[in-house]
Amino acid sequence: MNLRLISCAILLIGAASQGRAFELSLPALTPHEPIPAKYTLKGGNVSPEVAIKDVPPGTQSLALIVDDPDAPTGLWTHWLVWNLSADTTTIPEGKLPSEARQGTNSYQHVAYDGPAPPPGDSHRYYFRLYALNALLTLPEGADHAALIVAMSGHVLGKAEVYRSYPRAPLIPE
Repeated sequence: MNLRLISCAILLIGAASQGRAFELSLPALTPHEPIPAKYTLKGGNVSPEVAIKDVPPGTQSLALIVDDPDAPTGLWTHWLVWNLSADTTTIPEGKLPSEARQGTNSYQHVAYDGPAPPPGDSHRYYFRLYALNALLTLPEGADHAALIVAMSGHVLGKAEVYRSYPRAPLIPE
């Protein structure tokens, strides 16, 4: 991760921590249980349902970042979504509302790509939802750093959950 991204992330986190918390839940991903294979890169690679409650007043749009801070190469982005309507209460499994825009993840795809840690590793996957006081003017396919910069100064609140996914160790043949 470069210094610019770290600096922007710190500014964004600081702004979000002063904003109003709201609720984000993942109905199909049980806390303290591994993420089901259906939502992993080697399984169905389907994005899980995201449920949203109590969005702060004044919210104009929502942005979602899904990443893995435990990746061997540093922060690994699995999904970037912005310009979700402030009225969104659910991002359906495997779908995205038509008004939303997606960014380029660390796999270089403009899509959701699920967990795929190295064999034997267990990683945390953070789902962070930001309430913003603006629509973002980012083009489809923008990267993580561009999204962080665009959100800076616009965060009204943040909701966050994480789930884990262990990958079975390699079994010698």
